[in-house]
Amino acid sequence: MSRLLPVRFFTLGCLMTMSAAALAQTGANPPEGANAQETDEEQAQSTPQDLGEMTIHGGMTRYSALKSDTPIMETARSVSVETAEQLRAKGALDLGDAYTYSAGVIGDTYGFATRGDWLKVRGLSVPEYRDSLQALFGNYNNVRPHIYTLEQVEILKGPASVLYGQGSPGGLVNIVSKQPRADQQNELFVQYGSFDHLQLGTDVGGALNEDASLLYRVVAVGRDANTMVDHVNNDTVVLAPSLTWRPGLRTEITLLGNYQDTRSKAGAQFLPIAGTLTPAPNGQFIEDSTFLGEPEFDRYNTESQSVTLLANHIINTIWSFDVTARWTRGEADYRQAWPAFIGGSRYVFNDDGSLYENGTVPRTFYVSDAMSEQTAIDTRLHADFFDGWLDHEVMVGVQYQDVTTDNNSAYAFALGYDFATGGPDDTLGDTYWINVFNPVYGNVPGNDILDMFYNDAPEARTRDLGFYVNDQISVGHWRLTAGLRYDEVTTDDGTNEQDDDAFSYSIGALYRFDNGIAPYASYAESFEPVVGTDTLTGEALRPQEGRQYEVGLKYEPTGGRSQLTLAAFDIEQSNLANPNGLPNAGSQQEGVAEFRGVELESVLDLGIVDLEANASRILSEDPNGRRYASVPENQASAWLNLKPLTQWGGLRAGLGMRYVGESWDGADGLRTPSYTLADAMLGYPMGAWDFSVNVRNLTDKQYVATCLARGDCFVGDRRTVVGTLRRSF
Repeated sequence: MSRLLPVRFFTLGCLMTMSAAALAQTGANPPEGANAQETDEEQAQSTPQDLGEMTIHGGMTRYSALKSDTPIMETARSVSVETAEQLRAKGALDLGDAYTYSAGVIGDTYGFATRGDWLKVRGLSVPEYRDSLQALFGNYNNVRPHIYTLEQVEILKGPASVLYGQGSPGGLVNIVSKQPRADQQNELFVQYGSFDHLQLGTDVGGALNEDASLLYRVVAVGRDANTMVDHVNNDTVVLAPSLTWRPGLRTEITLLGNYQDTRSKAGAQFLPIAGTLTPAPNGQFIEDSTFLGEPEFDRYNTESQSVTLLANHIINTIWSFDVTARWTRGEADYRQAWPAFIGGSRYVFNDDGSLYENGTVPRTFYVSDAMSEQTAIDTRLHADFFDGWLDHEVMVGVQYQDVTTDNNSAYAFALGYDFATGGPDDTLGDTYWINVFNPVYGNVPGNDILDMFYNDAPEARTRDLGFYVNDQISVGHWRLTAGLRYDEVTTDDGTNEQDDDAFSYSIGALYRFDNGIAPYASYAESFEPVVGTDTLTGEALRPQEGRQYEVGLKYEPTGGRSQLTLAAFDIEQSNLANPNGLPNAGSQQEGVAEFRGVELESVLDLGIVDLEANASRILSEDPNGRRYASVPENQASAWLNLKPLTQWGGLRAGLGMRYVGESWDGADGLRTPSYTLADAMLGYPMGAWDFSVNVRNLTDKQYVATCLARGDCFVGDRRTVVGTLRRSF
């Protein structure tokens, strides 16, 4: 932990205190121009969005992916939402599980994982946000968020630069933290299941005074768990306290703290294709529980601390504003050994063509000491008014972010391998090699060897200042959206410093019929800086750019308990590296990628059961005309949830199916077969107690999630059975 941490906490605390005081003072006096006789309570009653209703609107929070209270049904974009209740019912154990029942989303791209949540949206990797501020930067320098600290998970599909600045044309995921509530339902739980998964947690809170102007909440979790891979643990401790102050009926200020310390090892073993997807040269397969690192060397230990400010104030019947600010710091101590990528099948052969030592291969030893630190603020001014012809919901925002990352690493590649002879060298030989079919541990290179490869890299810093405006216009049955943003980004990677600026646009139109049908169309843009110099032009590399056309149909019958979205999209990403077949290009950034697809996402109320049904088809093409790696063309999922049956004492049950179609390796040379998985849930309440059992991968299907052209495969999650006992109070 940084020695500057107490100073930073003190400084941030002072800023938050000043912000709170300013908000409180504003809330204590009538707005300028208001009737002096009108009280705060009378103004709050005349305001369409009082504070009690501002927290959640139609399942979306003010600090949601859309940064507004506009219902999803009236937004000309595709947005997926999974609430904490839905995630609990489906037995989600980590954030990656939260994405497996959404159309057009690949939730576990690289199968079983402990280092991160690798998802793709509409075929593209997307950034992770928390409470509308970016939460992860680069790789392996922060913790994996714990799902128990979340209220809901939101996926905004397609370019989002108008609201968020630089980012992926695939969209983003926004996770929403649990916040204090006056009607808090306190609970304790204990959970035990497969691979000695033991987890204890509590979620308590409520009012601290009689008028409920002070609220608190404390979420705490402790996990001690092994995993499906031998020697790979996944332990964590999480503490997330929060405090809300309501100095008036129109003002709310919330502080969220989060501390997480995770001790684990990397689950992905980068297994050779031959022996995982296909038989190895000796006809054998590698067990999916095989650990190919070193128990005393490998680790993936992460720690993070963050403080977030969420503040909102209703000025009058027209104006309101929100502030979101965060300071966070993350650190990662990462060590891993894996079979080296030496080319070919990655095996070593004897002169007679047999495997060296029947499958003993060289290993690479990797060391990474990484950190990230963020200071960010997003301020939004809202105006809801009628101009005589049109109803407007205008949002004007200013966003600033300052992020520093650092990664000092060592990459000791294929120790002891002689590329000239194709066998062990005369120095280290096969001392640090491992047999992939029968691993034996205990040989770890010392610091004298690893230090030879260690690189103390310079810190990288990115500063982004953005100004944006968005207007949601209502006229009759029409809902029209228009947004514009300007960003200035300074990126310093320690070697090069580069300034970029970009304008981003978005427009949309939706028509809501009285019968609940709402056709829509939209256009949106994104950009992402690329640091470096174009060797062909001598100029700074241009940002990658994305644009999306989307048309769709939404349906919400009377009562609002069912929703359906059918969407078709066309995404183009440009300013990519040149394709192989363009030798005489005028610049290095003539590459263009395309992603086209159709999605169906629905939540249907069928009486005693609810049905979530999702399906998607995505066609991708990289600058060389190949399909993108690990992007299945077809996906489908369904979750059938039996509502609590009072005649059976409140028994509840759920059954889900997930189909992931075949995918390719990025070079169109290797196909990973499709797979279908089943999940199930059974729960029963007993007064203040509740017991449930969740099973993911019900049939314990062994499958390969994806394989890459570079020569490795990633196996999927095995069956997990987890029982949870909860006590409410």
